Amino acid sequence: MMHQLYPQVAHHYRYELNKDMQIAAAHFIPHEAAGRCANVHGHTYIVNVTVAGDELDESGFLVNFQTLKKLVHGKLDHTLLNDHTDWFDRYDPNRFPTTEVVARTIYEIVQGYLDALPHKPKCLQVFVRESPTSYVVYRPKAGER
Repeated sequence: MMHQLYPQVAHHYRYELNKDMQIAAAHFIPHEAAGRCANVHGHTYIVNVTVAGDELDESGFLVNFQTLKKLVHGKLDHTLLNDHTDWFDRYDPNRFPTTEVVARTIYEIVQGYLDALPHKPKCLQVFVRESPTSYVVYRPKAGER
């Protein structure tokens, strides 16, 4: 995987962890305004998840890299995103598998996992590159972190 620099989030936490993943997946956008993207097509997505916190867990991790990979890569790699009806919805534009929604949904899944940890790390941003020239960054608003 090519090393990349990602937009940074200013924060006050002691630790910042970044996990890169490459996900091969197909999708389609179920709306006539999507043009050619309404047809099934695939991408090799590059995903970066940024997690921060002040405390480490009992094993010395902010969060285990393998856990992040399982939550995201393990779910989405080599799949049709539209088939994940627990993450995406063909009738609600806020849940179409656009790159914006993919980034937000990954954030929601990761943060949901982190919320259950006793040391309470936070997901600061999710970066999803769909192609060499197109990417989305999702960050919760400051009050939502």
